[in-house]
Amino acid sequence: MILQRWVFLLMMLLLLVAAVTGATANPDVRDGCRERCGDVIVPYPFGIGEQRCAMNENFFLDCNSTDDGHLELWFGKNMPARNISLLNGTVTVGIDISVDCYDKSGWQSHLFNQSMTLRSGPFTFSDSRNMFTAVGCDTTATVINKEGTFGAACLSLCTVNVTMSKNNSCSGSGCCQTSIPKGLKSLDITIQSFNNHTDVFEFNPCGFAFLEDKDSLDLSDWPLSRTPKPNDTSNVVIEWVAQTETCEQAQAKKSSYACGINTNCYYSDNGQGYRCACNEGFEGNPYLEKGCQDIDECKDPKKYSCHGKCHNTNGDYECKCPLGMHGDGKVGCQGFDIITIIISAVVGVVGVLLLVIGSWWLYKIMEKRKSIKLKQKFFRQNGGLLLQQHLSSSDQGGISKTKVFSSEELETATDGFNVNRILGQGGQGTVYKGMLADGVIVAVKRSTMVGEENLEGFINEVCILSQINQRNIVRLLGCCLEAEVPLLVYEFIPNGTLYEYLHRQNEEFPLSWEMRLQIAAETAGALCYLHSAASIPIFHRDIKSTNILLDNKYRAKIADFGTSRSLSDDQTHLTTNVQGTFGYFDPEYFWSSQYTDKSDVYSFGVVLAELLTRQKAILTNESQERKNLAAHFVLLMEENRIFDIVDAQIKEHCPKEDVIGVANIAMRCLNLNGKMRPTMKQVTSELERIIQLSQKKDVQQNNEEADQGITAEVISAWDDASTSITCSSFQVDQALSSSDVEPLVPFKTW
Repeated sequence: MILQRWVFLLMMLLLLVAAVTGATANPDVRDGCRERCGDVIVPYPFGIGEQRCAMNENFFLDCNSTDDGHLELWFGKNMPARNISLLNGTVTVGIDISVDCYDKSGWQSHLFNQSMTLRSGPFTFSDSRNMFTAVGCDTTATVINKEGTFGAACLSLCTVNVTMSKNNSCSGSGCCQTSIPKGLKSLDITIQSFNNHTDVFEFNPCGFAFLEDKDSLDLSDWPLSRTPKPNDTSNVVIEWVAQTETCEQAQAKKSSYACGINTNCYYSDNGQGYRCACNEGFEGNPYLEKGCQDIDECKDPKKYSCHGKCHNTNGDYECKCPLGMHGDGKVGCQGFDIITIIISAVVGVVGVLLLVIGSWWLYKIMEKRKSIKLKQKFFRQNGGLLLQQHLSSSDQGGISKTKVFSSEELETATDGFNVNRILGQGGQGTVYKGMLADGVIVAVKRSTMVGEENLEGFINEVCILSQINQRNIVRLLGCCLEAEVPLLVYEFIPNGTLYEYLHRQNEEFPLSWEMRLQIAAETAGALCYLHSAASIPIFHRDIKSTNILLDNKYRAKIADFGTSRSLSDDQTHLTTNVQGTFGYFDPEYFWSSQYTDKSDVYSFGVVLAELLTRQKAILTNESQERKNLAAHFVLLMEENRIFDIVDAQIKEHCPKEDVIGVANIAMRCLNLNGKMRPTMKQVTSELERIIQLSQKKDVQQNNEEADQGITAEVISAWDDASTSITCSSFQVDQALSSSDVEPLVPFKTW
């Protein structure tokens, strides 16, 4: 009995030692914390078990047992974590896919639409690693974020069985793909079939839609004959940062700064916050206080060469040559006698003179060639050849007149693209406030494009804006293609976007009815110019309140022509992949993929509804249900209840007949049948008529007051332009002068 007790105590002691050793063996976790859950290693700042094992509650993960007894690490609801990377700042999770299936008779047998919402904290879906993909011969898939600021659709058709490629080549036959923007924290993926798969049931009974890590995606795993399986999930990459601050902001708060000693802080590529990394000569976990430890280079001579005596130092190592030899021990040691030294000195003096002269001459030549090659590389990379093709094929002289800025000139103008100069950030780039050498304030758009597939939108915007010189369209002053990323220079618009004045509290300067009416008329006139007065008809393709800017006199300026297209004389529409902003794009365009001038009219109708109601394009009611403003607006008009939704700020201070007149214009613009919508020329004329009638009433009222001895002076605080706003009467602005520049208020969305 005594022997058995001693054996038992010895075994318990060994287990205790093993537990303590196992808890501290991994230098990537805190002492006493678990290092893994199942097959997944959980490095700090993430943690499981106790709250202290994670940096904060945002990084605390759950580790639970599955039905078969295995351990599963959960990043969030229905999101099992499969990999966590400190180096890349990513978490790979498994997410169910969206699927719809039908039987031979066309009855739906299976439908599952996926909704993904990330846990609270500094986490976003990776736009660079993930790709939205749909597979099927009769499949339409859409992806939007819950805030309604992003929406995209993907259409996949085919009439015969198509073999899915192993190289993930997806051309739209049997599958389709699209990307997502930076910074999304939630996604809704829906899928549906046009013909219930009845035409292709024999080889394609189901359609699938999912977000997938491009590195793990293999389309050959998704044949058209595939049916749903219990483990049908996709690998989705989520990017994380330590905190949603810049390094300078974080380092100013020592108590919450996430990086340990021997580390450096860097701003993440996704622009959401900062991450930490060990300094050169150190390795380990940079988020632990003492996680980055010195590398003993002397223990790894294959990687760190030393031809003498090696001595490790903090973050580096020294290598001293043996006695009697000299040189850099890391490169090689050499020994000389006196005669060799004398001969070497004589030869060295002559050689140094020749070397200095030759090196200087060679350096100048190499630097010049290097500079030329680098600029040529960036020129090709940024679409310079494509722009040259547009120049050679264009009959317009506007493109050739666009000023070409040097990269040094724009870097000086923006103070080295200082973060304090940022005016706004979007899917196509970051906009900085800058001042040119002649004192002119400009907006410099620094593109974030990384591939040749994105260049067409950039070149398209240059070509279209270079041909336009109209007072209510943001003017392109020039571009720069020799920098690392393309740069566009625009006239500066100081008062932000129409969206900000409508949907964000601004008690200092509310938009009056007269200002809203004038903004609507100016926007309509600009679209009318693009459709019928420009030398080549142009479709904007992304009209929304965030793309309507207000200048220092609160005149409307249409911006963002990245998706715009021009037409030849014999064209009436464009056939393109469906692009646009959810809530604004034309339903007829969504189903037909044919974009016409009436599609711009529909989007303008949504903007008119926003001006009248001060409601967002996708609105949320008290029960948190999301509605389409356009559909809700038309329904209230049909029920003769339009004043139920009209903005209270203007309801009591504007003529009801004017509101009804504008509402009728909006309703006509929102007609689901594009042929029944008015042209922008008709819309502009009607808005001008309403403005003129309103001004006539004001003049009559002022005359009556004058007859009574009251002197009234009508002051226009935001526009001294002509009241005639027909498409044909717009005057082309002259070149920008320094006198047009006012003290500016930065805007947040370009």
